[in-house]
Amino acid sequence: MPVGTQGTVKTLLPREVRSTGAQIILANTYHLMLRPGLETLVAAGGLQRFMGWDGPILTDSGGFQIFSLGGNTRVRESGVTFRSHIDGSKHALDPESCIRLQVTWGSDIVMALDHLVGLPADRETVRVATERTHRWLGRCVTEFERLHGDTRSALFGICQGGMDSSMRRASAEMLAKANVAGCAIGGLSVGEPKPVMAEMLEIVVPILPVNKPRYLMGVGSPEDLWMGVARGIDLFDCVLPTRLARNGALFTEEGRVNIKQRRFAALHAPIDPKCDCEACVSFTASYIHHLFRSREILGLRLGSVHNLRFLARQIETMRSAIGTGTFASAHAAFLDHYRPIEVAALS
Repeated sequence: MPVGTQGTVKTLLPREVRSTGAQIILANTYHLMLRPGLETLVAAGGLQRFMGWDGPILTDSGGFQIFSLGGNTRVRESGVTFRSHIDGSKHALDPESCIRLQVTWGSDIVMALDHLVGLPADRETVRVATERTHRWLGRCVTEFERLHGDTRSALFGICQGGMDSSMRRASAEMLAKANVAGCAIGGLSVGEPKPVMAEMLEIVVPILPVNKPRYLMGVGSPEDLWMGVARGIDLFDCVLPTRLARNGALFTEEGRVNIKQRRFAALHAPIDPKCDCEACVSFTASYIHHLFRSREILGLRLGSVHNLRFLARQIETMRSAIGTGTFASAHAAFLDHYRPIEVAALS
């Protein structure tokens, strides 16, 4: 899912996002409640109409942003109080209001409010936050049912537990029993080594119901998509592909490249000859290099289209391979030629 945090995938028109193969996008409750606010979204006829997107929208609960962006954050059993990163104004969010906001502005997939703690953290801190996430999910389910949200939306719960295998297992067992339409896995891709993330998935995924989507939150590098699907993940989101693109980092079959490097100035061929995106079909690497060196906005737009299309093509390849029973060999072929770059995790 491309990320449109504030109701837009940065630099791109909705039809351009759709052209990459995206079927659903993600927006964020924390940002939308602060700006433009619920009143504006309702007056506009809902989030989809406001942003001109005719497909499904998933809205994250805002829990991650409260703890990463909100100032003077205070967590109680009742909910969270925090100060806006925009103007310092004080706000509150609890499980019930989180659900009401998302249902009222028309989210198709509504995320439950969870308690996320930054890592590293001691085991007791993670335990308290994980158990609070479980209790908050119960309140989210009750409010969602009260609003008859299931007639328009789907509610997803979130598994937490840090990097502790026993807490991850317990959280997954709780989520597997909850009255939710989908199961998200949060609190990963936050700086832990990739083998640790894979280990947590191997613990959690087999516990979650096979008839409900499994959503790994905040993961979007090509190699991590393959790793996640290999372990049973169905949905992903991340700002990574578009954020990298706006900085000139573009995906290719061999790995990530920096289009601003001088070696691309004379490459009068597509960035990726196998890619069918607008950037590769209509323009050369030399031209896109020129756009970035000249700080032209078109470069950011074409780079974003390319990276989103690259990931969509990876997913299409995986889906086809699963259908033909050749996923293992397709995964091996990807690993054989793609060279990942270790970067700080983004969410």
